[in-house]
Amino acid sequence: MIYLFLAEGFEEIEALTPVDMLRRAGKEIVTVGIGSKTVVGAHGIPVVADMSEEEFSDASPEMIILPGGMPGTLNLDASQTVHTAIDCALASNAYIAAICAAPTVLGKRGLLVGKKATCYPGMEDGLTGAILSEKTVVRDGRIITAAGMGAALAFSLELISALCGEDKAGALKTAVVG
Repeated sequence: MIYLFLAEGFEEIEALTPVDMLRRAGKEIVTVGIGSKTVVGAHGIPVVADMSEEEFSDASPEMIILPGGMPGTLNLDASQTVHTAIDCALASNAYIAAICAAPTVLGKRGLLVGKKATCYPGMEDGLTGAILSEKTVVRDGRIITAAGMGAALAFSLELISALCGEDKAGALKTAVVG
């Protein structure tokens, strides 16, 4: 199962684009509301999550996704559920993906040491030990990071490529972009 975590103040496009695209790819993805099942994004858009954080219990997810935004990223980092999900992903060798400011959650935990990574410009200090990349989307092993809202589609396609292969990602890119 794939889990995307929504915390108050998340960046809406960074959250909903991967959900939409992964479902188009035929993947089962569930949104997890931190603090409440209805979570309000950074631009005032309320989203009803598929499950509350109390319902999260997958010890071996296929992938977890952390959208950025402020204060969404700070709220993700403050959540024990998110850190438990990261621990579960690490233990099961799952993919961990983060976009915008959210890669800082991984950086604070030392998960980016020696790995190529990117984030929203100005947040680089939070990528402790990372090899900073100017690319908008970076995959280094099982960690996928992206620069921000403008990279949401490319980020989503990289998630699909990682999980379903480049052919599926290419076909979906053609289907949605033309």
